[in-house]
Amino acid sequence: MGSILNSTTYRVVFILGMTVFLLHLLFTFGGSRWSGFHGTSSPPNCTVLVAPSGVAMAEKAVATPLVTSKISPPTTTPGKRANAVFVILARNHELFGLGRSLQQLEQRFNHQFNYPYVFLNDEPFDDDFKRVAAAVVSGNVSFGLIPKEHWSYPSWIDLNKAAAGRKKLKNIIYGPSESYRHMCRFNSGFFFHHPLLAQYEYYWRVEPDVDFTCNIDYDPFVYMQERSLKYGFTISLHEIPQTVATLWKTTKDFMAQHPEYVSHPNTLEWVVDKRTGDYNLCHFWSNFEIANLNLLRSERYQAYFDHLDQAGGFFYERWGDAPVHSLAAAMFLRKDEIHFFEDIGYRHSVFENCPTGLTFNLQNCNCNSKRSVNLQTHTCTGDFLKLSPQSDFNITTMKQHNVVQ
Repeated sequence: MGSILNSTTYRVVFILGMTVFLLHLLFTFGGSRWSGFHGTSSPPNCTVLVAPSGVAMAEKAVATPLVTSKISPPTTTPGKRANAVFVILARNHELFGLGRSLQQLEQRFNHQFNYPYVFLNDEPFDDDFKRVAAAVVSGNVSFGLIPKEHWSYPSWIDLNKAAAGRKKLKNIIYGPSESYRHMCRFNSGFFFHHPLLAQYEYYWRVEPDVDFTCNIDYDPFVYMQERSLKYGFTISLHEIPQTVATLWKTTKDFMAQHPEYVSHPNTLEWVVDKRTGDYNLCHFWSNFEIANLNLLRSERYQAYFDHLDQAGGFFYERWGDAPVHSLAAAMFLRKDEIHFFEDIGYRHSVFENCPTGLTFNLQNCNCNSKRSVNLQTHTCTGDFLKLSPQSDFNITTMKQHNVVQ
């Protein structure tokens, strides 16, 4: 009888163990809620997480301490308000996934501050979308149509070459998609020119099907303004090498032609592999970003985007707005102009940022800090935080020195 019980117990434990293992695989590899635009399944910031060696993240998830200071609630001047807006690129059929995200954003933050929203689409929003979106949020809402010239092939693109590029990447996730490329190009070079955004200085980008997991009891827009910050992020990852094969060369050509646009100090050290001089694929995950619109409207950023656009890599390869924004930040911003919002709990798909400060987390959040992607060795946040504010990297000499101010 004892042997029968032991055998039965063994089977039960084995079955439960396999069930847990299979569920883990399901949520790790099959739980993605990434959504593209108009029929294309894709990450909204045009990027996919891989390790530097090209191995998928789930195969190399080794935790390591994140180099950060102890988290305490940030402070801003009470009653002060920034000239800011939420920007959302969405489809009509994404309404309910977006609605859930907006409810969380309102509950966690905006019900106290009532910042406005601008919704953008390359097709007209339907009445249901407008009615539900306006009912969910506390701030004013505007619905904008993307101009056709911002969501189509420019005249200089060789369509046959673009088709060949998609075919070459047919085995890369989202590699064959045309609409995905239009989305990435729009987010890289055009959204900030939309007339509905003309009056604003700061934006917070929000995507459908994301989670905000911590209370935000201060104003991140004012926090950026009072500290002269230009760009804020929660997650940094590596891009798929094949999708940006010539992006670094094109960026170096731009710097060679326009050395006057490169800031000193800068954060180029963060994006360069010092062993080879190549792009190390690090970028800020741009489906969450809080930034100063004037950075993107600046002469130097516009010149950079135009240089990339003429090169055609948005269509011939699969350049995403995340590496484009990140390389621009590396060239144009000091380390102390970029902020890691560690206190903002944020989840998209299986990747999330969750505050590691135990007391702060328990009082403000409903996420597990041990699941934070920024704790992994192959993400880039730790290396960014180690940068000196005076870091000034020269890509020609491959040397870094600190600028004394």
